[in-house]
Amino acid sequence: MDRSLPSGLQDTFLWSSHRGMGVHTRPAMLYGGEYFAHYQKLDATQMGGLLTQARIDLVKKYVNPAEVLDIGIGGGRFVEESGGYGFDVCADAVQWLRENKVYRDPYFSWPAMCCWDSLEHIPDPEKLLACVKEWLFVSLPTCETESEWLNSKHMKPGEHLHYWSIQGFVLWCQEQGFECYEINQAETELGREGITSFAFKRVA
Repeated sequence: MDRSLPSGLQDTFLWSSHRGMGVHTRPAMLYGGEYFAHYQKLDATQMGGLLTQARIDLVKKYVNPAEVLDIGIGGGRFVEESGGYGFDVCADAVQWLRENKVYRDPYFSWPAMCCWDSLEHIPDPEKLLACVKEWLFVSLPTCETESEWLNSKHMKPGEHLHYWSIQGFVLWCQEQGFECYEINQAETELGREGITSFAFKRVA
């Protein structure tokens, strides 16, 4: 994300209602070991199991889950249960992936990637999506307006860098060369607030 912003816009929320997308310009946070430990605890809960199964069920409609590279692995449960691979920027998560021999660098061509609650954290998501050869699966928070975002629990400056409406995210992914095959609210129906899941296939 470009940090050469005018004074006064270096730590603020910028939203385009026309595009259905926005950014928060606060610099990205660092992900320490406590981050991975926190998500390991969440993964071990009943909700963690239900979310993992919902994500595997979505992927299985289109591709073998064992072929998918999980970007930002949370506590690692999806990688374990899918039999796939993972990438993370948290040192403890990277160590776990390497110990389990499933660490992969995503910045090469890869047939399928998933971003469960992670794409909105990445400073340059376009660079990542350029490496997705065929299938992309995403879950992330969505709100339809600027005011909804400003009042949302998912407004997390420095952690969440990018913000979309549902249609804004679909249109943005189309610009990256993807066609939307599915949109669902499975994670919201399980009890998460305002989370939308998507399946995309590369067409260009």
